[in-house]
Amino acid sequence: MMKTARALFASLLVLSAGASISGCQSDPDIDITKLGLETDPPDVLYTQGLANMKAGNMAEAARKFDAIDRENPFSEWARKALVMSTFVKYRQGKLDDALASGNRYMAQYPKSQDAAYVQYLIGLTYSKQIVDVTQDQRASAKTIEAMQAVVDNYPNSEYVDDAQAKIRYARDQLAGKEMQIGRYYMERKEYLAAISRFRIVVEKYPNTNQIEEALARLVEAYYAMGIVDEAQTAAAVLGHNYPDSQWYADSYKLLQTGGAEPRENKGSWIAAAGKKLLLGS
Repeated sequence: MMKTARALFASLLVLSAGASISGCQSDPDIDITKLGLETDPPDVLYTQGLANMKAGNMAEAARKFDAIDRENPFSEWARKALVMSTFVKYRQGKLDDALASGNRYMAQYPKSQDAAYVQYLIGLTYSKQIVDVTQDQRASAKTIEAMQAVVDNYPNSEYVDDAQAKIRYARDQLAGKEMQIGRYYMERKEYLAAISRFRIVVEKYPNTNQIEEALARLVEAYYAMGIVDEAQTAAAVLGHNYPDSQWYADSYKLLQTGGAEPRENKGSWIAAAGKKLLLGS
């Protein structure tokens, strides 16, 4: 009886194992190559990772690349896998993970052949987190920092043009945030607070889409405070740089209501900022 029971138990184990293997082979949601993650050579895992990427299976591609990095640390295959892992995580939308692997790569391999690309990926990851100007613009500042590193450290790379475009966009976002806050203060007639925000735009973000409005708002704020010479200077700088702007037309009309017109005070901070605009800085 005991012998028969043992034989039955052994038969059940064999059947169970066979059913498991059969299930793995027939179930399209199970990748049997996962079973070799710990033992496959790094070149095989890397090829499998690329194949999964091509097939659109980013999750499995990430597993392959992470396995190389884990099982073969500091090897050339690990370096290459870390590049691909950063890209895959970016594509997956796992932005914190992409930043972690990208920053680790830059700390370990800043002079490598793929460093420019990874630094660019870091910038793209921050850029993807930029939100509208009513919200926090920390990602915009980080985008500028990361993309400026591409421009400064890898000036001959193919990523420089897009890095500069991303910088311009992020700067416009930061300027837009200052404008949003400045308008808030204007609505409440807190003119000094508003002026401080518009001044940031004029001095720090002159070559953005916000500059015309910023100068016009300075005209409005200074005029409301009775500081007419500064209002005239802001209007003059606006007219010198953007003579066809509707913002300039509106500023001119505002000054005319009090019998004034645009006139530059050379000693004003606005005049100094205006020289930078004319120089295109």
